[in-house]
Amino acid sequence: MHVRDEDAVRHVTFDRPDSKNALTADVARELAGVLEELDPDSLDAVVITGTGDAFSAGGDIQAMAEREESAREAHDRVRATLGRVAEAVLTAPLPVVAKVNGDAVGAGLSLVAAADFAYAAPDARFGASFINVGLVPDLGGTVTLPRLVGLRTAKELAFTGELIDAERAAALDLINEVAPDGELEAAVDDLLETLAARPTENLALAKEAIHENLGRSIDDGLRREAHFQTLAYDTDAHREGVEAFLEGRRPDFD
Repeated sequence: MHVRDEDAVRHVTFDRPDSKNALTADVARELAGVLEELDPDSLDAVVITGTGDAFSAGGDIQAMAEREESAREAHDRVRATLGRVAEAVLTAPLPVVAKVNGDAVGAGLSLVAAADFAYAAPDARFGASFINVGLVPDLGGTVTLPRLVGLRTAKELAFTGELIDAERAAALDLINEVAPDGELEAAVDDLLETLAARPTENLALAKEAIHENLGRSIDDGLRREAHFQTLAYDTDAHREGVEAFLEGRRPDFD
């Protein structure tokens, strides 16, 4: 896995093309660590992508075949690897963007679902293929998929393990956009430019508020919303935004 910071963006690239960027336990731990150490004072966003013709094929099947562990050991490993990645993505203080250069399958699909934004190449395919090897979705898939695509479609994906194309993934809100052929990089760059012009601290507050309110009652949700809005009112970005509006100029959130 390659990690580089450039123009206030952390780029994370899976680099196991021979295995279609399958996620081993070590890769999952490394990815989680990279996401857990994000500094919103120096970064605006994170982009995750893959090398070759796949985003990620999910879990490493060869490693599964060689693994010998008790049920308790399996539980602890899943929670400390793929579960840790899901938590790191969902709680990251920066927008996380999945740049889906190719197939996103199994845990690869779950990673796309956990991201804040997902843009895909036209030939990318998506599948919750866990059932094909007798497993259930992990890396947060049972949490995020129903919220993104609805209960029936989440069950369809999880129960059949069949692949869907990028166009259907976009229609289901699994991804934001299918980029035209050869324009995935440009589409993500346009998004990053937009995000860079927004106040990072306030984006983090909005993300946390949205995630916390999933599944809450209306009354409880509105109380939490007021809490986060109160925090936002007390930021430099809010003051700059108001002043810029009154002065008829674009806000400068840097």
